Parts: sequence; C-alpha cells; structure tokens
Amino acid sequence: MNYFDQQQQQPGDSSVIKNTSVGVPKIKGPELNDRDIVNDALAMEKYLTDGYNVFVREASHQALHQVAMNNFADAHRMARDLYELMFAKGWYKLSSASGQEVNQAFQQFLNYQNQFPPGTMGLQ
Repeated sequence: MNYFDQQQQQPGDSSVIKNTSVGVPKIKGPELNDRDIVNDALAMEKYLTDGYNVFVREASHQALHQVAMNNFADAHRMARDLYELMFAKGWYKLSSASGQEVNQAFQQFLNYQNQFPPGTMGLQ
C-alpha cells in the first residue's frame, strides 16, 4: 500500500503532506496513547540504526559483521514499518519541497561530480 497516494494537505498549507490524524484525543493528558508508544518505538529504532551503522562499518570479525548487518537490516525494516504506520494514521507529517528547492539540491550534488577523480564512480 502506498500511503503517499492517500496524502492530504492541511488547509492553507501546501507544503505539509499529512493524513488525517486518527486514534488520539484532541486534548493530550499525561497518559501514553498509541501515538506516543509508536513514536517512542520509532525513536528507538532510529537510535539503533545509527549505532548499528557504526558497528557494521567497524566490525573486524566477519561473522560478527554479518550478525550486526542482519540486526541493522531488521532495525531499518522496523523503523520503516513504524514510519508507515504513523504516516497512515496522520501522526507523522512531511514538508514538501518546491521545484526550485529540488533543483538546487540536484545542482549541488551534480556539482560534486567534479570532485571525483577521473574514472571513479561519479554521478552518471
């Protein structure tokens, strides 16, 4: 399922991409709700993937590296699943980029191609 097909923009704000929020009270009390719990789990998975990224890059033993890579991939899949759940329920919003912002980013990275030594893997 592609949640971007279901996107809704907030009235008067064309730069926000968000679904309608469901399952949370309008007035937040001190108790944890579903959104709080999923948001906490997503934050934890992001933290884990950051740590695993360093670990897999620096693991000196091949078997340990492979175990860490598997855990790294699992943590990324879980983070993606949690993100998709939050976006679908309207608990995670995105900001859209203008065509000019996209073009500026493209030009910035295109200019990096000049920094690669000849014959290496530059932008194609």
